[in-house]
Parts: sequence; structure tokens; C-alpha cells
Amino acid sequence: MLLSPPQPPRSNPLSLSLSLSLSLMAAAESLLRSGEVSAMIRQGFISSPTSAAAGARLSPKFSSPYSSPPSLSAAAATYPSPPPPSLPSPKGSTLFEMISQEDLSRRGPPPPPSSGDQKRRRLEEMITKILSTEGPRWGPADVELSVSSGDGFRFSMAVHRRVLAGRSRFFAEKLEGIGVALGSPVVVEICECDDVEVYAEAVGLMYCRDLRLAGKEVPMVLGLLKVSMDVMFDAGVRACLDYLEVVPWSEDEEEKVISVLSQLQLHEPLNEILQRVSVEPSTSSGAGTIFFRVLAGVLQGKDEKARREMKALLSGLLGEGKDQRKNYATKIDVSRETLYHFCKKCLNSLHLCLSEAAKADEGRRDRGSIMGEVAREADNIQWLLEILISKRMCDEFVTLWADQTELALCHSKIPCMYRYEISRITAQLCIAIGKGHLLVSKEARISLLRTWLEALYEDFGWMKRACRIFDKKMVEDGLCQTILTLPMAQQQTILLRWFDCFLNKGDDCPNMQRAFEVWWRRAFVRQYAGNQDHSGLQIAA
Repeated sequence: MLLSPPQPPRSNPLSLSLSLSLSLMAAAESLLRSGEVSAMIRQGFISSPTSAAAGARLSPKFSSPYSSPPSLSAAAATYPSPPPPSLPSPKGSTLFEMISQEDLSRRGPPPPPSSGDQKRRRLEEMITKILSTEGPRWGPADVELSVSSGDGFRFSMAVHRRVLAGRSRFFAEKLEGIGVALGSPVVVEICECDDVEVYAEAVGLMYCRDLRLAGKEVPMVLGLLKVSMDVMFDAGVRACLDYLEVVPWSEDEEEKVISVLSQLQLHEPLNEILQRVSVEPSTSSGAGTIFFRVLAGVLQGKDEKARREMKALLSGLLGEGKDQRKNYATKIDVSRETLYHFCKKCLNSLHLCLSEAAKADEGRRDRGSIMGEVAREADNIQWLLEILISKRMCDEFVTLWADQTELALCHSKIPCMYRYEISRITAQLCIAIGKGHLLVSKEARISLLRTWLEALYEDFGWMKRACRIFDKKMVEDGLCQTILTLPMAQQQTILLRWFDCFLNKGDDCPNMQRAFEVWWRRAFVRQYAGNQDHSGLQIAA
């Protein structure tokens, strides 16, 4: 068998042509992305597309001289021209198109339409929708209505004279006799209106056979009401009033509705709408009775969670009377007499509960249930005291609480775990005095601390551990400030007694070192003599 020498592999001309085409396409795309094409044209290396032949294109078959390596060109010339490939060749791009695409990519996306354009487009869609359904029965439009606002926004719409004049007494008066003889369109311009969108909406409503405003927002309807009143569009006014009488209002919307309706010359419809917010004289005169009933219900309620929620609710409602920004015609508030009536009632109940608790060992009642009532009454007094302090009515309560010597005696006979809620009343008063929110006489302050300060020392540890909301520093600051408002003799007595108590109880006693330091400096460092001897002073002429 004769073996022929091995023949070198022959390249396929079609394969080589496709490879060359793809390489040239990749090179062109790389130049486009890098921006070198436009740069080389600007620098004169490549002629401008405007001066080149109209049919010259950068394609895989006809690339520029500098983009094709000589080796590839020589290799392609050694083989006969291949037949055209069956696959479609990708479309090339001219240099001008490549530069344009490059410039567009640098500029970024087009800016979004302005708010005025969006509003205009929305109004055009609304008017077009209305006229496409209701306009044909009125024939061709014969009035061009242009509405503009103070900010320069203007909107024009082609409408019908018969609709404007038939629905609006204002337009009927203005259009009477204008352009009728010649039959030419009439141009009507309304300038300086508050809201162009609302005005266009009102004109659109004139075309509607059934004026239903369901789905509209309250501010939009208020605007439609004002425009309808201005152009004397009676059906529109009636539709807006019917809507406002039915639809619920938020608190902000309520104020807007009252403000707008109070400016309109309406009588019977206005009263119907404002019945939901108007107060009858009989209701106003019975406010004291309502407050009494509400407070009594909270103080006597059985469910603790519901009581806490209602206390927070009423405290917030009663505090709204202090908001000077609210300009109400009359402000009805709970009376001083009502609050002190319940304070005295709660104090009597607290005294009775403590007396029963002290005798609970005799087998009359279970001490646990009695202590629950003690905590409940103490909590009621704290809540009433919070209201009195917020309303600057608490001066009388300081004297009332300081006079409870029998209650303080019963308190000393009950274990701390049952009675510590009572000492929170004293702490609450001292905080208010220390912050300057409560101004009472020197005698009332001395009597308050003489009656209840020792009890507060004893209960302080339980107050820290058992109270869910207890600000130790706030209580200590209030005590310090209250003690330092007393005469020096009372400061010395109280602070020396505290000194011994703190050494024995430690953290279970309020820390009043700051008051001790101030008293010490006043007494021994910066002494002030009230009656100084001025006999040595001389007046020089």
C-alpha cells in the first residue's frame, strides 16, 4: 500500500470570510463605544461624513484602512472569492450615525415633562372624554373658553354656548347678543382664577346630565362649590352641598369645610351641612353634667386597661383647651369645683381603705383585695392631680394633702408593698413645685414635707422597683428644689435627717446630695448676714 505524504489542512474560504466580518464588526463597535470616531473626525484623521460619498458605510466588507491588519488582507487574497454567505449580513452604520448615537448617549435620557404639561394633558383628557360622550348632541363647538391663573398657566377648551348659557347665569349674561348674528365663534377669557383645574372641572360638570360627585375629594368639591357660586351654576352648587352633607370628613377637612361654608351666603343648606359640628345651646349648658358623669365613670370603672385608656383620652381632650392655635368660638372646660369634689371623694375612700387594711388581721376582709382598692384610689388621685397641675389649679390640693395627718398615720401601719402608690402623690407634688409649675405658700410647703416626707423615704425603694413609670432623678430633683425653697432652719432640719436616713438605707432612699451641698455652702461658706453693721461706712462729700 502506497502512503501519500500528509497534506496541509485547507482553510474554508466561507469560514474565513465570516471570521473577518465579525472581527471588523467588533472593531467598529469598540470604536463607537470609546468615542474615538468623533474625536478622530474632529482632529482631522477621518473625513467628515458630510464630505464623504453618500453610499460609503462602515461595514464588515468595507472597513477603514487603519482597522484591518495586513496579515488578514493577505491571507484572504490567496483564495478565490467565496460565494456570498447564506446568513444575512448585519446592517452597518455611517460615521454620522455613530457620532449621533455617541452624542445621544452622553446627553442622557430626555427630561421628564413639567408639572404644567402634566396638568394640561390631564385637563385635555378630561375635557375630551366629556365632550366625546355629551358634546355631539349639542353640535359643533362655538365658544373658545380660555382660563388662566395668576402663575401664568393657561388652558383653552372648545365648548358650546348653549351649555354655558343654559347652566350658568353668569355666562348667560355675558354671552347675550355676542356673535349670534354672524354665527362666528366667540372667544371668552377668564383671568386670575384660583385654580384652572377646578374651573375646567366645573365647566365639564355643566355637560353632565346627572351631577354625581361620588369619588371626588373634599378639597376638590370645595373648590367646585366656590367656582359654581361665582358663575351662578345652581345645579353645581346643589350637587356640592349634597356631597358635603353625606361624605365623612377628616379633622383637617372639617376645618376647611367650615371655613368655606362660612364665607358663602347660604342659609338652610348651610345649617343642614353644619349640623354634624354645631352645638345646640342646651348641650352647652349641660357640659358640667357631662363632665361630671364622664369623670365619675372613669374613677369607678372596673376594667383597669379600659380605665387607663380613658384616662389618657380625657387628659388629651382636656389639654386641647390650652392650644392657643385653635381658634374656637367657645372653650368648655371642666370646672375647679368638679375636680376638687372628686379629689375629696377619693381621699375619703382611700382613708377608709387604709383603715380597713390596718384591721384586716382581725378577719374582717382579705388584705389583698383591700390593697387593690388602695392602689386604685391612689391612682385616681394621681390622675386628678395631673389634671389640676396642668390647669394651674393645684394650690388648694397641696394644703388638702398636707392636712391628711390621720391618713399618714394609717399609712405608717401598712406594709410598703401595699402603700407605695400613695407616696407617689407626694413625689408628684414635689416635682411640680420644683419645676415652678405649682406656686404655694411657705407654710403649705413646710406642712407638706412634715406630713409626708418620712413616708416617701420609707416607700422610695418600692417605688423604684414596682412602678412601671418612675423617673428616679426627676423625683430627687423635685425634692431638692422644694427643700431649698424653705428657710435655712427648715433646710437644716430636713437635710440632717435625710443624711442619717441615706447612710442607713442607701439606694432605697432618695439621693439629695445636691441639696445638701447647696445648704452647706449657704450655711458655712457663703454666709449671708441679714442684719449687717453699717456703722463703719462713711459718705465722702
